[in-house]
Amino acid sequence: MRWPIIIRRTVGRSMKPTLLPNSLVLATGLYRRIAKDDLVIFEHSGIDKIKRVKDIGNDRVYVLGDNDQESTDSRVFGWIPSSSIKAKVIWPRKR
Repeated sequence: MRWPIIIRRTVGRSMKPTLLPNSLVLATGLYRRIAKDDLVIFEHSGIDKIKRVKDIGNDRVYVLGDNDQESTDSRVFGWIPSSSIKAKVIWPRKR
């Protein structure tokens, strides 16, 4: 089931400066498509994570944190299945 609205609080510094630690994030599971540079919430190893989409291809997505030195992302765990994306962040949208 896709939730219309999802609220999460960030943990860690992987998305600095876009999202500071302990920031609230508003997202929707009712998105039509995911595009490069979108922020997404996805499940990896049983944990919800927030990262930026850098590439899309063949039912999989390459995601990166905005803070290269503090992020565990696709550079470590590889491409994620598109089906693991739970929501697209709709607020905040700054970059």
